[in-house]
Amino acid sequence: MNSDPLIDFARALVQRPSLSCQEREVANRVEEEMKALAFDEVELDEYGSVIGVIHGAEPGPTLLFDAHTDTVDVTGGVAWERDPFSGEVADGFLYGRGSADMKGALAAMIHAAAGVDRSRTKGRVVVSASPMEEVLEGVALEAVMRSFPPDFVVIGEATDLNLARGGRGRAEIHLETIGVPTHSSAPHLGRNAVLDMMKVIAGAEGIELADDPLMGPAILALTEISSAPFPANSVIPSICRATYDRRLIPGETEEDVLEPFHSLSRVHELNLHAIVGLGEYVTFTGSPLSQKKFFPAWVFPEDDWFVVQALRGLTGKGLSPDVGAYRFCTNAAYSAGVAGVPTVGFGPAKETDAHLVDERLRLEDLKAAAMGYSGIIEGVLGTNS
Repeated sequence: MNSDPLIDFARALVQRPSLSCQEREVANRVEEEMKALAFDEVELDEYGSVIGVIHGAEPGPTLLFDAHTDTVDVTGGVAWERDPFSGEVADGFLYGRGSADMKGALAAMIHAAAGVDRSRTKGRVVVSASPMEEVLEGVALEAVMRSFPPDFVVIGEATDLNLARGGRGRAEIHLETIGVPTHSSAPHLGRNAVLDMMKVIAGAEGIELADDPLMGPAILALTEISSAPFPANSVIPSICRATYDRRLIPGETEEDVLEPFHSLSRVHELNLHAIVGLGEYVTFTGSPLSQKKFFPAWVFPEDDWFVVQALRGLTGKGLSPDVGAYRFCTNAAYSAGVAGVPTVGFGPAKETDAHLVDERLRLEDLKAAAMGYSGIIEGVLGTNS
């Protein structure tokens, strides 16, 4: 067994299941590691984020690293070849749920921050292990940023060791058509809400979506549909509900994503309600979190000071990153998209490695990520930066 402390810690995180709202065991292990590595401050906030702080020898800016502790479930009809919570190391990879998304990055951040040369650092490094990202991007991070206001933020989601200067956002659109119930032997006396929804779905296929040169096109995907009453015993359904996942590009607003559906309602003379959904959860600490599910896209110019310094820090560690953007939504939807704090993304694994059966992370990439985080710290907070 490899006895590298970074790998051992990443394995320990993978071995602790941590669905959204159930991250306590991982949070406890993170808190234990931060204290063992002599972080200057370690605390657990009301929503379950574990926050560790390293103080430099001189005053200066706050550089916040964020990685989420929750994972998606192990579901589906395809069996895993390896136990998803074994944290098995084999063939140069760490296997298990959360290895790529994103417990490996979290482990690398913590070890990189702990290794900082305080005597050559101005300002402070804050590492946030935040819960609930898989369901409410950026909501737990918002609370961290209130307690430790950052000047710069690094998101550790997968970039394949490249640098992200922007990212798509996400909106969850809830649609409801309302018809008139009647006995199914006389459908002409009512109005079938499912047939009305079919018109909406057909029309949605023709909605023109914007395209961004850095992030690619906006996306609209139907993810759920249901009707009521269910079961409909000889009754024409009077309600039909559908959910769309809408991936956002910079500049898009709630009005932008809802207006096409309002237009379809007018064209087809439907009784259609279209809203952005509300996410309501209770964290493992018992605190409620509630947020409208609209998480904006974000982008910073390639010559932004923080982007340049982060890139310089990475190359100084021997990495050769490309500069691009996330194609999915991250906690940066809050740090950059809402709060406007300069933010970059950097992490091991590819975007497409997340949520897979037999999820895995290359060990060399895990180590390179830790080096990269150290480079960003030196590039932004070093006394010679």
